[in-house]
Amino acid sequence: MSTPSHGRYTYDTGEGAKTPKKAALASFVGSVLEYYDFFIYGTAAALVFGKVFFPDSDPATGTLLSLATFGVGYVARPIGAFFMGHLGDRYGRKRVLLLTITMMGLATFLIGCLPTYNAIGVWAPVLLVALRLLQGFSASGEQAGANSFTLEHAPDRRRGYFTSFTLGGTQAGLVIGTAVWLPIGAMPEDQLLSWGWRIPFWLSAIVVAVGVIIRRRLDETPVFKAIAAEAGDAQKVPVAILLRDHWRNVLRVTIGALASTVSTIFSVYALSFAIDTVNLYKTTMLWVAIVTNLVALLTIPAWARLSDRVGRKPLFIFGAIGSGALMFAYLGAIASGDYALIFLAGILMSGVVYSAQNGIWPSLYGEMFPARVRLSGMAIGTQIGFAMGGFAPTVAAAIAGDGTGGWVPVAALTLGASVLAAIAIATARETFDVPLAQIDGLATTTDRPAAPARAHRQRTGAGMA
Repeated sequence: MSTPSHGRYTYDTGEGAKTPKKAALASFVGSVLEYYDFFIYGTAAALVFGKVFFPDSDPATGTLLSLATFGVGYVARPIGAFFMGHLGDRYGRKRVLLLTITMMGLATFLIGCLPTYNAIGVWAPVLLVALRLLQGFSASGEQAGANSFTLEHAPDRRRGYFTSFTLGGTQAGLVIGTAVWLPIGAMPEDQLLSWGWRIPFWLSAIVVAVGVIIRRRLDETPVFKAIAAEAGDAQKVPVAILLRDHWRNVLRVTIGALASTVSTIFSVYALSFAIDTVNLYKTTMLWVAIVTNLVALLTIPAWARLSDRVGRKPLFIFGAIGSGALMFAYLGAIASGDYALIFLAGILMSGVVYSAQNGIWPSLYGEMFPARVRLSGMAIGTQIGFAMGGFAPTVAAAIAGDGTGGWVPVAALTLGASVLAAIAIATARETFDVPLAQIDGLATTTDRPAAPARAHRQRTGAGMA
């Protein structure tokens, strides 16, 4: 058992082998539950909400308004990130994980209870937006909390692999959420619009109960315990320290998170385009999402394991630019109506190539910040970026041309966002081979690392842009 001391903090690294696995499993299961709730909303926005909450609009406008309510959830995420980041860095990762699952479950269940526009008029979409904002506020701290928790429990040489389970849980939540919609989407339209669409939201009552039970049993990370014991009053406002000393990395994470545009266009806009414009089968398109994300469950940890050997940056850049370029192939396949091409392009784009960045960013972003501002840095940076990516389906619906050939501007938008993300990460320093204790011992007043870390980078050839 060893007890290294770096900078201000001293913490024990002699934990048993089971601890990283428990942390990864808890983060995986929690993300499954959290993002089941978050993603069933996206499917409902594409398939149902335009008719239920905006029935007086023409179909195109109703779809646009419905997709806008999906994007509204991302508005609350940057605001929630400041709150969740402060809570997690000041009072602990575990508190954030318990709060996020409870808030998300409550908001999702209540969405399933909402009266329609025909019942209460304009108050129906107003209440829908309010609950979507609560969902977004909750999601703002979920991944940053789970990633910080897992990263700080993981062994140094396997940080990429263990933190990737958070994103694996996200993909599993999407699979389950989409699978729930398969029988619902096949219902007669009058039943679907009257009560069928509510069932996936009501199931969140089970989701939140299971999530709370699992997360109550978690132990706080040894890194945070050391900070709480030694930092005292100096840690009262971690966000202030973050924005003063680490703003460059916050900016890098923010722009890097624009790579999520691939995911939101794939899961929301492309589904609406396929069903409403190309008139493809609803159930078949839901199966595309399920199969694609089942593939991602395998490729995410594989890419993450590779990043522990060759580095985070090259794989992230490949995944971001590659998946952005493949959006042309995917939307083009949808426009052609060829289901075989749709499955092939979707699996290659989202299931394989996008997973190269999606499985790596939890460790990449977490390693950009020392422990005392880690959750804040990841939460604020990612949620601002995700907020911009979350509105991509709304922007896409506005810029898309008429008919089945109108997808080209949407694909160009996606590629542009992906290239920006890759450029931002290209300026970051490589950290896959830097011990976490050394990262946590970086100088506390600037973005520059202390001398031991600089010496380590000189030996390994890594550099800070």
